[in-house]
Amino acid sequence: QVQLVESGGGLVQAGGSLRLSCAASGRTFSTYAMGWFRQDPGKEREFVAAITRNGGHTQHADSVKGRFTIARDDPKNTVYLQMSTLSPEDTAVYYCAADRTILLPDSRDLVYAYWGQGTQVTVSS
Repeated sequence: QVQLVESGGGLVQAGGSLRLSCAASGRTFSTYAMGWFRQDPGKEREFVAAITRNGGHTQHADSVKGRFTIARDDPKNTVYLQMSTLSPEDTAVYYCAADRTILLPDSRDLVYAYWGQGTQVTVSS
């Protein structure tokens, strides 16, 4: 089992950047595939990015491709989401997720067994 804690959210102006972090507990972080999702109140949870266990493969949603980048640092038990050129449409609570059974980057939230509590990102126009 793994526990996930997101950080790095906040208020930023349109066009700005933020880096989200997701710290995982335990000594088996490298065995988990990781994902980032986001959800705005009243909307469904939306896939943002995913990365495989060894970091060799990543996937980004079309809406963030070229602006967001997912990366992981296994010695630090942390996965990151670097976000740039932010727009008000990126405003949401951002969640990281983990699962040990995923082999390829997966955009389906239902396949992830573990979730963090989320961090709010607000982009002002």
